[in-house]
Amino acid sequence: MIRHIVMWKFREDADPSEFLSRLAALQGVIPQLKAMEIHRSAVSGSAYDAVLISDFDSLEDVEIYKKDPRHVAVSALCKAIRTDRCAIDVEL
Repeated sequence: MIRHIVMWKFREDADPSEFLSRLAALQGVIPQLKAMEIHRSAVSGSAYDAVLISDFDSLEDVEIYKKDPRHVAVSALCKAIRTDRCAIDVEL
């Protein structure tokens, strides 16, 4: 199993609510995405504002997810409001 973890820092003037809700809506829609958690930072001034923790059966499934048009559309929305992003894929 692969755990795909992504963190974002958003522009100060941005409201990430639409992005985060559209991201959450991908659960159960893209078959390769087995599980997903999305959390917003509870601490003001954190290095990152939100995190995605998602599970896939394989790295190939992560790549299929990344290229899925539904994910690409949500990702484009994120790119318009973020100032930073970091990601890691770990094998469980």
